Amino acid sequence: MNDFTFEITEHIATLSTRGTWTLELNLVSWGGRKPTFDLRKWSADHTKMSKGISLTQDEFDALLALRDRF
Repeated sequence: MNDFTFEITEHIATLSTRGTWTLELNLVSWGGRKPTFDLRKWSADHTKMSKGISLTQDEFDALLALRDRF
């Protein structure tokens, strides 16, 4: 049985598009848990996804703090 569930609770940005796939930053709830920041490629209808990275609010804030260094 596949009980894998997710819900995109907020679309934040589309960073790029290649063909029918888009690289998106979203808030995603995985398995009914609290939404996390999520960066990955999605198919146009959001039924397929690539590997990606999920960040907690603290991790996302730490990443944003790095932007002034570069």
